[in-house]
Amino acid sequence: MWWTRGNFVALLAALVALSSFRPEADCAAAPSGGGRAGGGRAAVDNSQGPPRGIFMKGADASDFFRRRSRRAVKSPDELNAEQRQVLAADERRREFHEEKRNEFENYVEEVDDEQNERSRESTEQWREFHYDGMHPPYEYNRQSV
Repeated sequence: MWWTRGNFVALLAALVALSSFRPEADCAAAPSGGGRAGGGRAAVDNSQGPPRGIFMKGADASDFFRRRSRRAVKSPDELNAEQRQVLAADERRREFHEEKRNEFENYVEEVDDEQNERSRESTEQWREFHYDGMHPPYEYNRQSV
């Protein structure tokens, strides 16, 4: 059991040493404005120190996140953008369902047409089979009494 305490103390000492060794550890990174294609390393090698505007102080970074928390009121631009996204999604959903409904209506119409055609053919076959040449060739031929 004593070796776990020793390992813990050694890891804690290493952590403290590494955190004090790197002064940039309490800064937050922000995205750079100009993204160059290809070698981002060449730009770092040619410049004198870190480029300006990429890093900000820890207090500024925490203030940035504090300004816009989950419960913060959204700006009108954000609300409008979200509303446009919702409306666009609704329109896509409406078009999708309309397309599916049209496909189903076409399918039902084709099935109904096929059924009517089969029924017509079977009726014609019945009439041809039962026609005796004496009376007009329609199905419900009744003699008037």
